[in-house]
Amino acid sequence: MTTLIESDEHKALRRAVATFGKRYGRDYITQVVDEGRYPTELWQEAAKLGYLGVNLPEAYGGGGGGIAELSIVLEELGTAGAPLLMLIVSPAICGTVIARFGTDAQKSKWLPALADGTRLMAFGITEPDAGSNSHRITTTARRDGADWLLTGRKVFVSGVDIADATLIVGRTEDSRTGRLKPCLFIVPRDAEGFQRRPIDMELNAAEKQFELVLDDVRLPADALVGDEDAGLLQLFAGLNPERIMTAAFAIGMGRHALAQAVGYARDRTVWNSPIGAHQAIAHPLAQAHIELELARLMMQKAAHLYDAGDDTGAGEAANMAKYAAGEACVKAVDQAVHTLGGNGLTREFGLASLITAARVARIAPVSREMILNYVSHQTLGLPKSY
Repeated sequence: MTTLIESDEHKALRRAVATFGKRYGRDYITQVVDEGRYPTELWQEAAKLGYLGVNLPEAYGGGGGGIAELSIVLEELGTAGAPLLMLIVSPAICGTVIARFGTDAQKSKWLPALADGTRLMAFGITEPDAGSNSHRITTTARRDGADWLLTGRKVFVSGVDIADATLIVGRTEDSRTGRLKPCLFIVPRDAEGFQRRPIDMELNAAEKQFELVLDDVRLPADALVGDEDAGLLQLFAGLNPERIMTAAFAIGMGRHALAQAVGYARDRTVWNSPIGAHQAIAHPLAQAHIELELARLMMQKAAHLYDAGDDTGAGEAANMAKYAAGEACVKAVDQAVHTLGGNGLTREFGLASLITAARVARIAPVSREMILNYVSHQTLGLPKSY
């Protein structure tokens, strides 16, 4: 049964991360983005405090927790105005996949380094012509002796420039059926034939987006993560945590914006009373708070199910959590900007940049429409339209 009330350990973790995040805050992230660099100081200190690897096995230097704990870390950093997008990618997606399906050698090489922050890993799944349809992925791997040759393209891959390797979703041919099945490969950043090109984004973020080209990238046999025949099981071992962590990212962002708006509404006085005394201001903020809290409950349910090993239940809940959090985040940010009026568009308050950032939560890593497709087909049993 899902625990609706957080444990004392989780509450303590939440308080500790909140205190830590406030020492950096939105001003720090804004400065980092303006300087065109990565928030290395924040990342490294988070690693020293054990936050980066809180979900990874203790045997490999992690905290021995799960996605429930890692989502708390990301949510509270986001609430402080200093979220780390690579928390979703490196420990949540890549770390989880390697911890569950990697060989002993892969675990020993990558997990301690992901946990202590000395190594980063990116994740490449999206393709120019596939979008949200992972069944149309055309990046393929074929055997060449004992090696693999990987060819294809990926887009919107975060943090490739700072990652030591990228976990690439490719497809191999099933020798029995001839059909292509998904497989995961660790591609080192300096692999021959592995090229990256930055995508010019209007979204200002510390983590840059890249297009990747893989031109017959030769990989050793041990670059394959897990069983060649496991297919979708291994893929969704990474995608469910990705959705849960994206929900945490969105909830943190929404809470940060809402806190700014509440503080402003409490202090800003017009016509002899604070504007927050007026229901036209107060009620939309209260509604935003309610919707963020509801999204957090679904996120906690999804994390609980995933950490308990219920992949099917976690898949449904993770999609719902991501949908709810994206919607709640967009509404909270919009209402926060509206509450501040013209001040909501100034650099002083740092809310205007969140308008674009919040929108990402509706789009990535899967659009809200595809989540509605999932729920209508998998949960409600309605027929597919595609």
